[in-house]
Amino acid sequence: MSESTKKTLLTLPLKVILTEEGASHFIQNKKKLLRIKLADTIEEYGISLDSFSPQTIQQMILVDYIAKLEISMPEFSSSKQDVMDLTKLVVFSLLYKKFDKEIYAALVESDCVRKHNRANPSQIIDDRVKITDRQVLFHLSSKEGVVSRARKTILDPLWLSIKEDESLTPEEKNVFMLMTEKFLDRMSRLNWYVITKFYDQPGFGEILQRIHSLLRDYMEKSKVAEYISLMVMELALNCENSNMRQEARRMYKGLPDTDTLIYDPEVRKKIIAEMIKKHEMVFLSWRLGGGSSSIGKQGRLQITLYDKDDSFQEVKESIETKKSADLNKRSLIDFYKELPEGSEGVDLGLYYLSYLDEACKKVNVKFESLVNQYSVSNLMVITLVFNF
Repeated sequence: MSESTKKTLLTLPLKVILTEEGASHFIQNKKKLLRIKLADTIEEYGISLDSFSPQTIQQMILVDYIAKLEISMPEFSSSKQDVMDLTKLVVFSLLYKKFDKEIYAALVESDCVRKHNRANPSQIIDDRVKITDRQVLFHLSSKEGVVSRARKTILDPLWLSIKEDESLTPEEKNVFMLMTEKFLDRMSRLNWYVITKFYDQPGFGEILQRIHSLLRDYMEKSKVAEYISLMVMELALNCENSNMRQEARRMYKGLPDTDTLIYDPEVRKKIIAEMIKKHEMVFLSWRLGGGSSSIGKQGRLQITLYDKDDSFQEVKESIETKKSADLNKRSLIDFYKELPEGSEGVDLGLYYLSYLDEACKKVNVKFESLVNQYSVSNLMVITLVFNF
């Protein structure tokens, strides 16, 4: 459930595809953009990183600069924690964005804001009238003390209820308390503008109630981040092991038990080196809902795993033209159920999937999964879609 790692850097071969806002920002700051080819062979503009600060990536997501992230590796075992941390980072970033948007919608519907709008038609606060950054900054520049008091007013009752909740362990209580702070820390200046404007006014209790209600909802929604990261890693490791077994059979023909070779550290190194040489990679991408212009999609996350080989483009074209395409399309749960009994990872995969599905239903997060399997090239594309 914890948001991410305490690491200052994650070491992964990350491709960052930018939104229009992101590309414009980089160009204005004279940063050179690369034309990057992704797993689906589409080329888009972005940047390429070998290591990166989680905080920087999160900030870029929060300001709508990132459309998609992608990594490609022959094996994920050695970077397991970093991949899981990146997945949780993406999920939490989308939760922060959606929370901020819903807070503003709740604030402008409150009675005290409605009364203000009726009494001050030239200073309306709603979804249609844009309040400039200059207005917001000017207002907040003299309200530092009010912001601090408002934060305390919001957090104190929530923290008390968390501390008194006997169903939570001491560690869970600490996590939840820290999480409430993080959601407030990542709230936009515009929301603090509204909160501080009405903090000492009659009717602020309703605003407080609305904020508390949403904070509780999002604390519950945050539980799915851990399940999503475990599911993604399980899928990546399954693809990794499948590819390694195939390569071991090619490299060590004639040996009776090539499947166990992949667990020998020295042999594993040789197999990985051969897979890198042949460019046999597993690709993992996180497609975010979109920039500020993508109305209604800000809370959408699509995670796609491509078990790719060199004939991917040929197969893609074959499928697109519907010529000689052997396509088996089903849900992820059906995929697991149809695997032969005794297949490695089936029980664990079903376990993670059932918990993820249940966790999403509990907190009203829409979740669907799809597996496309192309036997022509032994290519598999797994897609997980979440709407927060």
